[in-house]
Amino acid sequence: MPLIPYDPFRLIKQDGSRFPRIFDSDWFETHFSGMARVPVDVHETQTEVVVTAEIPGLEKREDVNITVHDGHLHLNGKIERTSEQKDENMHRTERYYGQFSRTIPLPTEVSETGAKASYKSGILEIRLPKSQAQIGRQIDVDFH
Repeated sequence: MPLIPYDPFRLIKQDGSRFPRIFDSDWFETHFSGMARVPVDVHETQTEVVVTAEIPGLEKREDVNITVHDGHLHLNGKIERTSEQKDENMHRTERYYGQFSRTIPLPTEVSETGAKASYKSGILEIRLPKSQAQIGRQIDVDFH
């Protein structure tokens, strides 16, 4: 019988599917932050990085703050409750109201100048042009 050194995390290492990924920032943020989870999609084209975020309930541009710093996109803001419900018997409340925050690492270097954001039907779309160093320059070949 082989000797196996004591490893208290052996079960987690063998079958990580049984245990939540507590060191994964998304898992921690979802379960313990107390803030709304803002789902995002990030993709890039030849010239820009496009981030779409699902944030229903924004009413005006002051409700959301978008900044780009050090290779990350920072979203934060506040979703206001549209009506006060004092005398009603509330049976279920699943929609989120209050502060939200999300930091998204960007896949490449972007230029803050020329960035555009639009909001429609609960979806915030942010278009960030890539920095010129990341786009590169096409070199044409002269055939003789």
